[in-house]
Amino acid sequence: MVNSPHEAHHRAFQELPGLFASAFRLLGLPAPGRARVDVLNCDLTEIRPVERRVDTLLRLSCADTTYLLIVEAQTRKDPDKALSWGYYLGFLANKYPREQPVLLVVCRDSRTARWAAGPFRIGHPDQPNMHITPFVLGPDNVPVITDIERASADLPLAVFSALTHSDDPRIGEILDVLATALKTSDNPERVTVCADITASGLADSPAGELWRELMAAGLFELRGFVAEGLREEGREKGREEGREEGLAAGLEKGLEKGLGRGRFEGRLMCLFQLCEARGITLSEEQRARISACKDSGLITRWFHRAATVETAEEMLAGEGVPARPDDTVR
Repeated sequence: MVNSPHEAHHRAFQELPGLFASAFRLLGLPAPGRARVDVLNCDLTEIRPVERRVDTLLRLSCADTTYLLIVEAQTRKDPDKALSWGYYLGFLANKYPREQPVLLVVCRDSRTARWAAGPFRIGHPDQPNMHITPFVLGPDNVPVITDIERASADLPLAVFSALTHSDDPRIGEILDVLATALKTSDNPERVTVCADITASGLADSPAGELWRELMAAGLFELRGFVAEGLREEGREKGREEGREEGLAAGLEKGLEKGLGRGRFEGRLMCLFQLCEARGITLSEEQRARISACKDSGLITRWFHRAATVETAEEMLAGEGVPARPDDTVR
């Protein structure tokens, strides 16, 4: 089970084997053609007290050569990584002399991606014995996919793009397109994997909340561990509400209310954070009007507008704002 944003970013290559072909294309490497993909043991330890594990290790058996693809997810600069990466490459080259080790680092921010590209030098400063220059995929060379046809044509890349650009102001549009592309897929198993990887990679961020909203909204049938997590979350909220109300039917009612409140608060948080990220200034009056709105559909429309407009007035134009405190969310 993929259980963290870090893990999801590199595990996408295990769960969505076709992703490596798109990665080669983005990196400007020759197309590998049809290849068999095998997931290998990530433990590269030789001496047990010193543990050395790569994030993901794949064997790509192509027509003319075999690659050992090391995929490392990197979220920040780490001066010790060069030594680890040098070890990984040397270990695999020595253990599999007829196969070609390739190091790919995946990042979610441009600064870390530029650092990860190296070169990293090991040895004497005047004439290093080893130069390590990883291949890197990050926000600067992974496309932002906001076209449904393109997303449908390459679902693995669309998922990877959403994870890579999770902090992009356009993430709402990116996720809308991905969800719609999944809805049109005729491969239920792939839909499940894509939905789960995306949810894990976005975790508890505002983008993750929006993704769970899109899944729960019924754009496609929920399966997999993320779906079960949503159901369990709803059941727990329902239990809490039921205990507080002390009603015979409290469990069912609490479940419904708990889910509704949590989703609505998540929509408001996503909207405010998106406005801040895009430089859309909200006056105190506008913020109060938005907070008082109890129409979840209206909040969602404002969120979609916020991804493209420049001002709060444009975002709120032509919409009434119900502000009655007793206007409950359902």
